[in-house]
Amino acid sequence: MTTPETPRANWSYPTAIRFGAGRVAEIADACAAAGMTRPLLVTDRGLAGLPITARMQDLMETAGLGRALFADVSPNPDSQDLEAGVAAFRAGGHDGVIAFGGGSGLDLAKMVAFMSGQTRPVWDFEDVDDWWTRADPAGIAPIVAVPTTAGTGSEVGRASVITNPETHTKKVIFHPRVLPSVVICDPELTVGMPPAITAGTGMDAFAHCLEAYCAPSFHPMSAGIALEGMRLVKEYLPRAFADGRDLEARAQMMAAAAMGAVAFQKGLGAIHAISHPVGAIYGTHHGTTNAAAMAAVLRFNRPAIEDRIERAAAYLGVAGGFDGFAAFVADLNTRLGMPSGLGALGVEAARIPELATMALRDPTAGGNPIPLTQATAEALIADAM
Repeated sequence: MTTPETPRANWSYPTAIRFGAGRVAEIADACAAAGMTRPLLVTDRGLAGLPITARMQDLMETAGLGRALFADVSPNPDSQDLEAGVAAFRAGGHDGVIAFGGGSGLDLAKMVAFMSGQTRPVWDFEDVDDWWTRADPAGIAPIVAVPTTAGTGSEVGRASVITNPETHTKKVIFHPRVLPSVVICDPELTVGMPPAITAGTGMDAFAHCLEAYCAPSFHPMSAGIALEGMRLVKEYLPRAFADGRDLEARAQMMAAAAMGAVAFQKGLGAIHAISHPVGAIYGTHHGTTNAAAMAAVLRFNRPAIEDRIERAAAYLGVAGGFDGFAAFVADLNTRLGMPSGLGALGVEAARIPELATMALRDPTAGGNPIPLTQATAEALIADAM
């Protein structure tokens, strides 16, 4: 493990964040700050049997918080996972949730806390208009989030993505109080990520920053955060990929992931609008799917984003304006072993019209700099193949 001093800080934007190596040891204090004494630890199946999860349970037990665990969470969590999680929460008499893991574990955990005291179905709270006001805020349990990957930034998000297994569509469920009360970002927890997951989750963070930066809505604070997030990914993702024990790189990527999720309050776009239906139908890794669609979406949006991408390229130290930036993205994908296109993920040309229709319905489509139509979405997905 490399030994340079890694960043350490206490942040309160957008929520209370305890950032630094070894800070998972503060889980008891974080739970106390969030007002929970009987938390349910929620993570995904892949993490359930790993030493970092056992250590978290040990820390909980030592603090008198018990060691209750729910880990029946799919890589693309769905409403069946959610129902089982809520049942476990209620049966155990829990008063809060520790969301532990990558994007799937964090998203599902946040929804368990959200739905623990609701009476309406989860789809009634989709991120449409003001549907979030239908929720009973008193029925939302507190959340402490502890990410173990550096990608989605779900630990600082006010929403979760849940798959409807009947329609094979991903839905964004939103409520302001889904934002965790306390976050612990401990880069030591990410050291065990294999290179492929490091790459895929890192490109998810980059996609969040890129799309937020390009979204046409006015939010200069998010645009600035997105720009610096892209720089951090450019500088540190190749290092984390090459040496998983490089704690400085791991820490900077955790920061970039959180920054991406903060930034996309400004909006996302066609990368995510395509990635969500592909993930729902084919079960692909979200960040890896984003990477596969990225080059085609850049080409599609060029008429609307060329000027701002030129500014981004200058900030990132990439020569050649838009073309140089596009070449940098292509080279980064190649260096990280990302797929060359959606076809490499098993996407079938025959399903392009269906995927395009689903992309148009995805809530992220509205943030694309160039509005999508059925015809242009089909052409874009075909280009991304």
